[in-house]
Parts: sequence; C-alpha cells; structure tokens
Amino acid sequence: MVVERTEELIIQQLMEGNEKAYRMLYEKHYAVLCHIANQYVKDDFLAETIVNDVIFHLWEIRSNLQITTSLRSYLVKSIRNRCLDYLKSQLSQKEKVTGEVGISQLPFVQYISHDDYPLGKLLEKELEEQIMNAINRLPNECRKVFWLSRFEGKKNEEIASELGISINTVKYHIKHALALLRSNLQKYLVILFFTFIQN
Repeated sequence: MVVERTEELIIQQLMEGNEKAYRMLYEKHYAVLCHIANQYVKDDFLAETIVNDVIFHLWEIRSNLQITTSLRSYLVKSIRNRCLDYLKSQLSQKEKVTGEVGISQLPFVQYISHDDYPLGKLLEKELEEQIMNAINRLPNECRKVFWLSRFEGKKNEEIASELGISINTVKYHIKHALALLRSNLQKYLVILFFTFIQN
C-alpha cells in the first residue's frame, strides 16, 4: 500500500537523521503525543518535555532504530513507558522528605534532572536558566501566585488569603503563568533540538 511505503520511507529518513523527517514527525504527531502524555502526568509542560525527550532519543538511537509497528504506535508506546517511568520515580521521591524549595521542585525540572533522560541531561543547566528568565518575565501578580504555588507549595486558598485575592483569581494566574511558560519554553526546546541535530 502507498501509505505503508510512505511510512517506511519516513522511518528510513529518520534513521538517516534527515531533518525534514523529524520536522514532519513534529507536525504530524506532536500534538497527539503531548495530549497522551498529559493524561499520565497531568502537567502540560512536563508532557511536552517528555515528548521532546522521546523524539530526541529517537534521533539519538537512529542508526539502530527498529520499528515493527506503525510510527504512531511506536511513539505512543515510547511516551507511555517514559511517563510510567517518571511516575514511578516520583513515588520513590515522595518517600524522601526534604525542605528544599526552588526551581528544582518543578515537575519538568525534576524530570530533566534524571540520569535516564538524554535530552534533559543535555539541556539541564541551560534550560534551568531559560525557565527562570521566563518566570521573571511573568506579570508581577501572576509571578507571585505562581511562585507561592509551585515553589512554596501553598494551596490556592492560602495564596488567596495571603495576597487578598479570590481563589478564582489565583487559578487564573496559575493557568496564565503555565500557558506563558509553555509558549516560551516549548519554542526554545524545539528550536534547540533542530539546532542540535544540524551540528
């Protein structure tokens, strides 16, 4: 069939490190894969980070790539396994009680800091700087709410009381902050990935 021959060609191009094939992969599969990952980890940016990492790993092992199913099925299985590995590691971490707060407490930062995730380890220091820059560019009250929520671990009710705003306003600021961070950092990750494979 024509569809099967086309997919075989695309997989061959992925194995050869063809940049156009990887761009096609992003365009055709990225949104669906992010949605699937988010069903597991319940964090939009973490889901996108996992998908980026899986695609990077695909490039990293390209010369030994073996896909016996459809490309979509292969990617979905890889995403599911990576998400489950992350969730298992989180369960182990929760058993350790620490008083540390800061950028390292963000779910996607904890993910990229793990030794098993190649893109994360490659980008860890540079991405941490980009995350802090993105957070610092948030509107003032939005940044305060996000910091209290994600870094100090306070509940929405506590934040609302401390800042003298409604719980709905707190929810809005958190949602807005995550949307801005996703927009800024997602573009950065994709651009950096394609810059990397060109070198």
